[in-house]
Amino acid sequence: MSAAVDEAAAALAYATLNDPTQPPPPFAPERHAAYLKRVAADAGALEYALTEYMRVSGVYWGLTAMRLLGRDAAAELGGPALVELARGCQNADGGFGGARGHDSHVLYTLSALQVLALLGALDRCDRAAAAAYVAALQQPDGSFCGDRWGEVDTRFSYCALCCASLLGRLDALDVPRAVAYVRRCENFDGGFGCVPGGESHAGQVFTCVGALAIAGAVDACQRDLLSWWLCERQTPGGGLNGRPQKE
Repeated sequence: MSAAVDEAAAALAYATLNDPTQPPPPFAPERHAAYLKRVAADAGALEYALTEYMRVSGVYWGLTAMRLLGRDAAAELGGPALVELARGCQNADGGFGGARGHDSHVLYTLSALQVLALLGALDRCDRAAAAAYVAALQQPDGSFCGDRWGEVDTRFSYCALCCASLLGRLDALDVPRAVAYVRRCENFDGGFGCVPGGESHAGQVFTCVGALAIAGAVDACQRDLLSWWLCERQTPGGGLNGRPQKE
């Protein structure tokens, strides 16, 4: 088949999928599962090499997707090997990198702990060291750095609280101060930004509300105002944007 024919077929498929007069295609769970298994096994692909820096997060996404599809994720994706992959990402500082030999970061620490939790293997890592690593990232104002280089973002507050919750060590964090910092990131429109005064964004709303929920403080947000802000994220086409003025 020529490239021109491939492009024409792709253009037709795109037009059909975006035609509101056409019914959506049927959900194909078997094809989704087959795709996940294929990309998990294709270690020789260029994409596999280029995404090494976030390998453990990819494993978490794959496991979660398979579980949502009602599949035996551990059996179909090789659970024991994935446990060893996640364990191998833990560094001497207690945190986890995106792959073996990569620097620790709270994002990948959460992904690794989630992988181990999904596979019933949280006891296979150094839990005390992981909790200490996360606790050390908390700053005096209650925020969390993502790693030793010092970037602060409310995503990291969510990751830190989620890590501590999975480890059963919320007591290792100053939770009231973490809640106070997240609340300072709330804006006049009810949304949340990545830092105090930052633009409201749906991604940050998820992490901030999630952080507050884990901390038992979800009532601290402006529920009604935030709900309206979220409803306004739906576009005329039915999709959702992350912030105002975006399609």
